[in-house]
Amino acid sequence: MRASLIQVGVDQQESVNSRRERVASLVRAQTASDLVVLPELWPVGAFAYDAFEEVAEPLDGPTHRLMAAAARDAGVWLHAGSVIERAADGALYNTALVYSPDGEQAAHYRKIHRFGFDKGEATLLGAGTEPVTVELPATTLGLATCYDLRFPELFRQLVDAGAQILVIPAGWPERRRAHWSLLARARAVENQAYVLACGTGGTHGGVEQAGHSVIVDPWGEVLAEAGPDEEIISAELDPELVGKTRHVFPVLRDRVLGLPTP
Repeated sequence: MRASLIQVGVDQQESVNSRRERVASLVRAQTASDLVVLPELWPVGAFAYDAFEEVAEPLDGPTHRLMAAAARDAGVWLHAGSVIERAADGALYNTALVYSPDGEQAAHYRKIHRFGFDKGEATLLGAGTEPVTVELPATTLGLATCYDLRFPELFRQLVDAGAQILVIPAGWPERRRAHWSLLARARAVENQAYVLACGTGGTHGGVEQAGHSVIVDPWGEVLAEAGPDEEIISAELDPELVGKTRHVFPVLRDRVLGLPTP
């Protein structure tokens, strides 16, 4: 299967509506792909905290409508990054959206680990509580978002739930880009899974973005990597390689601590 990551450049001079339309066009162009991934909070910018309340939307809001149509037009599975979700009770969440090739919303995931150390996202948004996997015809996706990347226990739960491809949209800052690259490869190696880590380019909320979206195979080999600006990267994934890797080098079998309850 062919996976493509669209590293969206977020420029706050561009309106949210214009960016939605532009990104939908980028998705529609990915007809040669099976799976397309967008970054975290690309409509507004992950550090544009002052705009969160204004751009919050329900799960069937404007981003949903455009992304559902784009996935259907391209005939792809689409991980549409994440949006600021306004729940029915008014609470806000950083919520990832996944669409099937027929344009149906196949899953959503509320980010569990909120970034900010008692400010920013950590104070403005609610926290998700449930790990989420998505069944595709040939494989299973495990969903995580940005700061989640620093918490390996989440990825163990996703692997225990059957995940073979770990999808991580992000709005990661340039000043910690070395951590981004290191942790993406570490999550691939320790879980013997593909990692699709899709970030943003540009600057928003005064924070320069790291870019450098990356596709990593179950052995930790980088199959494709972006630069700092808006870019689309692609790679061919072999879902069977995950099982083969876990068979020939059965490190997950030798786990002792943190095993799931029978």
